[in-house]
Amino acid sequence: MSLPELSVVIPVYNEKGSLPELVERCLAACRKTSRDFEIILVDDGSEDGSREMISRAADGCPEITAVILNRNYGQHAAVFAGLEQSRGEMVVTLDADLQNPPEEIPRLVTEMGPGVDVVGTVRTNRKDSLFRRIASSWVNRIVRRSTGVMMHDYGCMLRAYRRPIVEAMLQCREGSTFIPVLANSFARNTAEIEVSHAPRENGHSKYGLLKLVSLQFDLLTSLSTFPLRLLSIMGAGISLCGLCFGTLLMVLRFVHGAEWAGGGVFTLFAVLFVFIGAQFVGLGLLGEYIGRIYHDVRGRPRYFVQEIRGRRSLPRKGGTKGERPRGSKHSPDHTGDTHENHCACLS
Repeated sequence: MSLPELSVVIPVYNEKGSLPELVERCLAACRKTSRDFEIILVDDGSEDGSREMISRAADGCPEITAVILNRNYGQHAAVFAGLEQSRGEMVVTLDADLQNPPEEIPRLVTEMGPGVDVVGTVRTNRKDSLFRRIASSWVNRIVRRSTGVMMHDYGCMLRAYRRPIVEAMLQCREGSTFIPVLANSFARNTAEIEVSHAPRENGHSKYGLLKLVSLQFDLLTSLSTFPLRLLSIMGAGISLCGLCFGTLLMVLRFVHGAEWAGGGVFTLFAVLFVFIGAQFVGLGLLGEYIGRIYHDVRGRPRYFVQEIRGRRSLPRKGGTKGERPRGSKHSPDHTGDTHENHCACLS
């Protein structure tokens, strides 16, 4: 059996309602590429029966591999688990909610021409809420300014990567990562295409307000130390404003008398509160960086793979039994004994 040319990595967390259609559509889309392929479904600690469905799919279909994590670690950690198990020279990542249609995979493969390292996507006619669209637009602006890479939709997981980019990402040691930005930091040439976007028909979004806020902190602190520099600029600006305001109060005291100056006590208190607020903001950002240093210094794995199921008789191209990147552990491969020419029923 030859090594696959294309790997599709899909993190799954409580997507039981979407899995049968997801697998069917992904298989059909990958076959249209006329390339040898594999589909890696990563169960990120699902509690709705998705794990069992993924395992049955891997046992019944030779193109599917199931990677079972022992608990929920988050979307990006699950994607890393799938990337480590992938073997294709081209790797496509995709969400399991079917909002980004799998039928776009052949277009990504076609766009990945010679010299292109990463193919990103831009969701058109988005079906998300107004809040999600505004937040996404704001984050994309920050990323473009911080990285200098002019991609327009970093929040879309439907993306394609060359094998060298995947290997470079797997060598990174930091615990908090934002995969699209990390990949672009290694890419020399990138491309971008528009893709359709569908409303979620099963389940609900796993990104609530708190998770979105946490993701934005990961994004900001994993990009650069610019927020720390911004604190210095803000501190200098606030100090300058305070000095100018104090000078103004002194001048007005001489012009209008001491009685007027006594009436400005509350204004001084307001200025003091501004300084205190700025200090707390600065301490909070410093705390974010120090917290991430603490987690990275401990060197704990991003995830723990409990089981791998599917036909995996050949190693990744160019791979040996050398040391794997820190941040992953895995159990021995569990290869299915028999495979049919079609997938087992997932319902």
